[in-house]
Amino acid sequence: MAEQLITEKGKALDFTVIKRKRKSVQSMEVGDEDACSEKRPSFPPAAHRLDSEGSASVEFRRVPVSPHRFTPLKENWMKIFTPIVEQLKLQIRLNLKNKSVELRSSKATVNQSAMQKAVDFLNAFMLGFDVEDALALVRLDDLFTDSFEITDIKPLKGEHLSRAIGRVAGSGGKTKFTIENVTKTRIVLADSKVHILGSYQNIRLARNVISSLVLGSPPSKVYGQMRAIASRSREQL
Repeated sequence: MAEQLITEKGKALDFTVIKRKRKSVQSMEVGDEDACSEKRPSFPPAAHRLDSEGSASVEFRRVPVSPHRFTPLKENWMKIFTPIVEQLKLQIRLNLKNKSVELRSSKATVNQSAMQKAVDFLNAFMLGFDVEDALALVRLDDLFTDSFEITDIKPLKGEHLSRAIGRVAGSGGKTKFTIENVTKTRIVLADSKVHILGSYQNIRLARNVISSLVLGSPPSKVYGQMRAIASRSREQL
């Protein structure tokens, strides 16, 4: 499009108006997405960590040992040593200086979860569970340990706390054994602390029963609840 401009001296100058082409908003958005996709990094799948020699890196864990568990640990050392070395293919030693059990992976270790299973097994033993019960954590995948204090359910002190612990244990441990058999769990009473070993649903059932006893429910009523739970579980099977 040509136009004329008349100057002060009366001369006419011809010039052409040029219009710029504006990019549409949609094209700009597409261009931004392409630029972002080009800048986005792409990583290969995660693999085992390798050291300088090209072999799998060594994994090391340490499990502390409380003073009152040293004697049971020494008495059951072979029962603990055998499954960790033969089944999980890990290296283990008892460090008396640091008062801990040290675990280390080796070239024969194949299972990636072997180290975590060994740590869970040792932690369960340190909490007070028997070796045979804690060994289930190595063989099965859906077992866990849960710990809580009786004062978390109800703030009790002195004789009230002692009576609550007595209601959970029962005379000669009868109530505790009944809860274990019905809910298919293992329970350890350590002063005001309660440790439960089992599957997620069974731990929840055992915890509900223990909470009822701590809150003051009579054992006869709790036994009735547990009988109903046992009958429902048999119907499901």
